[in-house]
Amino acid sequence: MTQRRHHYESAFEDFLRSSRIPYVAVDEAKKSLLPESASPRLQVHRADEERASSVKSFDFVIYGESQNLLLEVKGRRISPRTLAARIGPNRPTPRSRLENWVTQDDVDSLATWGALFGPGFEPAFVFVYWCEEQPPDALFQEIFESRGRWYALRCVLLSDYRASMKVRSPRWRTVDIASSRFEQISQPFTAGRSLRAHADSQLPLLEPIG
Repeated sequence: MTQRRHHYESAFEDFLRSSRIPYVAVDEAKKSLLPESASPRLQVHRADEERASSVKSFDFVIYGESQNLLLEVKGRRISPRTLAARIGPNRPTPRSRLENWVTQDDVDSLATWGALFGPGFEPAFVFVYWCEEQPPDALFQEIFESRGRWYALRCVLLSDYRASMKVRSPRWRTVDIASSRFEQISQPFTAGRSLRAHADSQLPLLEPIG
């Protein structure tokens, strides 16, 4: 297991291992994952070599039967107050929203990696929500415990995220998606389901090992 700075990444890696989902942690194998043509192609997309080398890395490559993912983990915290608000019948509300903001650099870098890896690899964000207490039953479709903390997962393909994102803060170059739209296009990170929000196919996305 790779040494992770943030407990969100560590928790998600624990989830992958316990679910026996094939993956590679990019921090461990960054050089071997980079396609041979990456350097010249990055220089084509960027103005110069310095900008090319600054492309932000992602976190995991996930291997599946019908879809491989390039995943960037985004950790967000959910308070008991927010959990309580999400139980009500009129969600989402301002108090119950699931934070889904990222930076424009996150979006641009993940898109660059998607272009480098090419067909067969889909870039995506996985939002790992740390719940300060165990969520009520059925509040989330996918929760797990790791090292004494409870987490919920939502995943969204970069292509879907980009189509719905709006500027959150011009100063900090952050973007996000309206709560109601995020609820529609994000998916639980469950083994055996495609992440295509509107796809009819039921082909498995992630097959357990063995």
